[in-house]
Amino acid sequence: MIPEASVIPDPAPSPIRVILADDQPLIRTGLRVLINDAPDIEVVGEAGTGAEAVRLAAAHTPDVAVMDIRMPEMDGIEATRRITGAGDTTRVVMLTTFDDDEYVYAALRAGASGFLVKDMALDSILDAVRVAACGDAIIAPSITRKLIAEFVVRPDPVGVAANRGDKALLGGVTEREREVLTLVGRGLSNGEIAEQLFISAATAKAHVARLFTKLGARDRVQLVITAYEAGLVSTSH
Repeated sequence: MIPEASVIPDPAPSPIRVILADDQPLIRTGLRVLINDAPDIEVVGEAGTGAEAVRLAAAHTPDVAVMDIRMPEMDGIEATRRITGAGDTTRVVMLTTFDDDEYVYAALRAGASGFLVKDMALDSILDAVRVAACGDAIIAPSITRKLIAEFVVRPDPVGVAANRGDKALLGGVTEREREVLTLVGRGLSNGEIAEQLFISAATAKAHVARLFTKLGARDRVQLVITAYEAGLVSTSH
């Protein structure tokens, strides 16, 4: 008799690994309790300064670093610049308030993948962490698109020359990819892009993936910035 084949269950996916960086212990505690209640996310470290966050990121290589902007010793912007410049896959989402506009613009340049408002709904914070861990960016909320749109037409706050209208910025990008980049710049998802261009969602996703490679972009926030800087999208959208 041939023994009945046993079914081996798929292994459970690894939880999203997060570090928290905020100089206020109460905020870190609240975020830790919230995150640890989610079965698919775990906190692997906490930092009270930007320098500590950089050390933790190097030691643990988390999927996501939730970073306050204003911290002693080293602020969240410099910490973000060092973490995203280290060549690993850690994504940084910034903890901010709406009066932090100047810091927000600098954080985008430093490589932040999006923003969390400290008083936003708890479920939204968890969703934002999941989105960042997947390599995407937090650009769906209208406030974030507004910040990005305003950011790209301001004088660069951290000394990087503006590239608006520079054709070299889109070197090697095909006409179809330019169309896709324009729609990404307007905040459309892959599914919405597919509907607009009458293509499949898989094809839209493939175009976006090629844009990441050709433009050296970490995530959709950087694609949005590039779309504005190249003049594909105006601030009237």
